[in-house]
Amino acid sequence: MRPGRAAAAAVVLMLALPATVAHGERSQTGNLVVALNGGISPLALPRDRAVPVSVRLQGRVETADGSPLPRVTAVELGLAGRGSLFTRGLAVCPRARLRNATESQAMARCGPALVGKGRLRAQAFVPQQQPFKISARLLAFNGRSAAGRRAIWVHAFAKDPPLSLILPFIVQPQHGAFPTTLIARVPRSIGPLPHLAEFSLTLWRKFRYRGAWHSYVSASCPVPKPFTAGFLSFARAIYSFSDGRRAGIESVRSCRARFK
Repeated sequence: MRPGRAAAAAVVLMLALPATVAHGERSQTGNLVVALNGGISPLALPRDRAVPVSVRLQGRVETADGSPLPRVTAVELGLAGRGSLFTRGLAVCPRARLRNATESQAMARCGPALVGKGRLRAQAFVPQQQPFKISARLLAFNGRSAAGRRAIWVHAFAKDPPLSLILPFIVQPQHGAFPTTLIARVPRSIGPLPHLAEFSLTLWRKFRYRGAWHSYVSASCPVPKPFTAGFLSFARAIYSFSDGRRAGIESVRSCRARFK
């Protein structure tokens, strides 16, 4: 693969977070447009206790005027208070095992630590070359940072053009409406810039620990009584750019409270 394409492929992965956002929230800062969509399944959840769920995230970053995107320096994904991650007893994938791995190699090396799947679609623009499309599969694995923090290694693989990259999201607990926050710092050496980036990622996993089944993602629907349904914060995406700008969007979704 030519150097220009390899560098652009790296940029596309690092800019992307979940397929096309047909319905969802959009926000514009200057000429930067970000969109966020997704939800939790099932919709009917207990009020007062968390139960196993799957979380789907879809996101997009683009420019309103069609100009190239500035370099992304960080991506932050926040899950609202009703969602939590449980990793005790779940297999951990060392990040080094995923380097230069194909999709099948990544599964063979870290399959027990798999916590999600997704796709990445983008069109990359390289100086003095024709734009080209990238379609990559995403695999998310439970990991640990060098400092011992919980992490999600998002592995992307595409055959044409060849692409095998890891985007490390570190789990950083925070105060406020989005206590479970995933933060990825993007290296400076990411090459040419793509015009558009999109992604879809679904997180889920059930596993046994100490003789009982557990869920990687759990959530509740804490709507106050006597209401049986309501709208609550679901997720937030924030992008930081090399020119100092930050663009973010929050997503609100409905849930139904059940009694059992």
